[in-house]
Amino acid sequence: MRTVKLGLLIVALALAGCVTPPASKDYTAFRAQNPRSILVVPVLNNTTSLTAQDYFLSTVSAPFAERGYYVFPAHMVKSILEKEGLSDAGLVHSANPIRFGQLFGCDTVLLIDINKWESQYVVLSTTTTVSFRYKLVSCKDGATLWDSNQEIAYSPQASSAGNPLAALIADAIIAALEKAEPNYMPLASQANVQAAAIIGQGLPAGPYRTEYGQDLDKFPAKSLPLAASAPATVTGSASPVAATTCTHEQQVQARIAQQNGYTGGPKCSASPATTAQ
Repeated sequence: MRTVKLGLLIVALALAGCVTPPASKDYTAFRAQNPRSILVVPVLNNTTSLTAQDYFLSTVSAPFAERGYYVFPAHMVKSILEKEGLSDAGLVHSANPIRFGQLFGCDTVLLIDINKWESQYVVLSTTTTVSFRYKLVSCKDGATLWDSNQEIAYSPQASSAGNPLAALIADAIIAALEKAEPNYMPLASQANVQAAAIIGQGLPAGPYRTEYGQDLDKFPAKSLPLAASAPATVTGSASPVAATTCTHEQQVQARIAQQNGYTGGPKCSASPATTAQ
């Protein structure tokens, strides 16, 4: 019997050693455009939950901003889209991405579908599941630069130590509480972090991270020459000469203010800074 158990253990370890991480995505399209900003628009809710859309939207911005990109404030974006007649997420997702570039001055728009936001009770266990589809689209030409699918399930369990009957009752109580008030938010946050940050699957470091342009081996452009995939540099002068002292964020805010008739906001050129060649 011990020989059989040892054999099974060896087989299990061998199978575990055969598990390999998924192959890296191809970042050719992404590297060709090297976006600096992300417009987060209202998510498309394909579930029966009436609250999933707003709850989930509040968890999206931070993980992508932490990757080094300027992320437009989601609720400000939603307000402006409503003024433009795009109050419905379905209309937003079907709109031409180039229109968002003209309206906000964004480099990309992040389109997200909520496909699962549910909690299922089976016997003495409740499983809460969330599933999302992410697609990052260029605001210049509408091309898809990156996409991802994330699904996470959670089933709370009580400790099995001690009295088996007490543990069974505890499991039933925990399952009932999870069914009554499912804790979706940590799962949504975890899904966003996984989508944005996993090496070879998420987003390369953006311009506001120190490793910007230095992670080509981790996020490879498989069919793009190395010289073309690296961030552009200025030639013909000892140092870059900005056409304005405003930051990228201030330029974006100024552009939005001008196009929407606001008198406040940064007092600088709304167009991106240019350099002399």
